[in-house]
Amino acid sequence: MQAALELATRFLKTQLKLCNVFGRVDDVEKYLALQMRGYQQEVFALIMLSSQHHLIAFRPMFFGTINAAAVYPREIVRQVINDNAAAVILVHNHPSGVAEPSQADIRITERITEALQLIDVEVLDHFVVAHTNTVSFAQRGLI
Repeated sequence: MQAALELATRFLKTQLKLCNVFGRVDDVEKYLALQMRGYQQEVFALIMLSSQHHLIAFRPMFFGTINAAAVYPREIVRQVINDNAAAVILVHNHPSGVAEPSQADIRITERITEALQLIDVEVLDHFVVAHTNTVSFAQRGLI
């Protein structure tokens, strides 16, 4: 079972490198579900994108507890510069199984967006991944 999940993850990652990631939200959701599925604690990650919105890397950045993770915009800016990303998609999971964004999720998204604007990097979306559901901030008008 684990091997099948790994193969599926690799396949989706290869497909995402070949296409415009932001133009295919369904593929991003499938990829994120596979990437974030096994975590029992909250994890905040970044999808680094080129100027054509092709995948550069998936970067788990912060690991927390069952219901929270400390997120530091400074570290995100540093990683974005190291990866030479032109745009990013934020993602974190809710191990509780409820994908609804919290007020804290909305505030940290705003802080990260402001920090990345200073270096001309666009935040395209922020996904919250739960067991069977994924919420896109962009689709909800939160970005």
